[in-house]
Amino acid sequence: MSVRSATPVASTTLSAVATAFAGIAVIISSYVINAMDRTLFPLILPEVARQYGFNLPEAGLMATVFTIGMAIAGVPSGYLMSRVARRTVAQTGLFIFSAATLVTVVSGGFADMLIYRALTGIGEAMQLTALLAILSAYFVRFRGAAVGALNCAFGVGAVLGPLLGAQILSVYGSWRAPMIAFGAVGFLLMLSFSLAARNSITEIVAPSVAREAVATGAPGVWNRNTVVLTLLSAIAGLSIFGFLGMYPTYLRAQLHFTTADAGRVMSIYGLGVLVSVLGGFIGDRFSTKRVLVLSFLLASLNGWLLFNGPAGFGAQAALAFAFGVIFSGAIYVNIAAGYARAVAPALTGRASGIFVTGFYAAASIAGYVIGWLAENFGWTVAGDLQLGAVCIVGALLALALRPEPKSIPWRV
Repeated sequence: MSVRSATPVASTTLSAVATAFAGIAVIISSYVINAMDRTLFPLILPEVARQYGFNLPEAGLMATVFTIGMAIAGVPSGYLMSRVARRTVAQTGLFIFSAATLVTVVSGGFADMLIYRALTGIGEAMQLTALLAILSAYFVRFRGAAVGALNCAFGVGAVLGPLLGAQILSVYGSWRAPMIAFGAVGFLLMLSFSLAARNSITEIVAPSVAREAVATGAPGVWNRNTVVLTLLSAIAGLSIFGFLGMYPTYLRAQLHFTTADAGRVMSIYGLGVLVSVLGGFIGDRFSTKRVLVLSFLLASLNGWLLFNGPAGFGAQAALAFAFGVIFSGAIYVNIAAGYARAVAPALTGRASGIFVTGFYAAASIAGYVIGWLAENFGWTVAGDLQLGAVCIVGALLALALRPEPKSIPWRV
């Protein structure tokens, strides 16, 4: 049975505020482990592929197959939150994610490893859908910034994952060691979540004091903006996870970076993700349409330069940082927040589920597609198509978005 409160936390004492924000900090921090795993696995993929004999397309699929699980579980997770508390959905997802990460190390071959990696996606979909609904409802005036803060947690994990993963790999000489370590951290975060995330934070629908100032979205989950945003989600997923899934392999195989240097570049990408709060504030201040059109145009240029520009460490690090800023800090954040703005508050959970499914359905084939393109036509063509050309299409589609019915004031 769902436990929901229609009003915000009643007490305004300093202690109550501190407790609330401590709980929010733990909720956001619980997403760190997801990014640690997502940036670790592509880094150790050459070792995994060598041991199991995966070819390049198979390796690419293994790096991004978790997105199939996310695509499958996104919409059901949104509907589940109409019957089960959001915190329960988030905790269950974190448990599945962590357990599947640990089980990956005992894989016997391609088929069962594929299943375990897909299961991590099911867990993450449940967790992410619930976290997006929690933060969008709690910070109703600043949905973009709230989603940006969650994405910052992903950025922190993207910084820590490759650095810690490469270090553990170097010390123990086995790709299994960092997987075991990260799976254990996931269980610790799940325990912290259960202790700190209270119903007064996680189950709120919308603060009553803010309802008059916030535009009332569409009464149905499907409308012009959610349809366009779903198409944009697919384009973003194809590009972002083409990068995350195979870019470390491109650095190591094509540009001959060492494992440590490839890990540092991916960590610098994670630093770019840390500007997500700023990207969310910009989306709260200006129309989603304007922000996404400009962001997709910049993304196309950045994607082209990654595979056609300078090949040195400094240049690739700078371009990877820009990728994090543009794709993760601006595009991802404002598409996710756009769904929340496009529907009535009661539909936020379902809208978040549609976003997760749309984004990760395309992401599920991203690694395989860019791997196939690279194997048959070379890395330059693969990057030009999957990170450059599709973003031009995204900019054109974003022009079809309707402006939000009413802007959200910045004063609180």
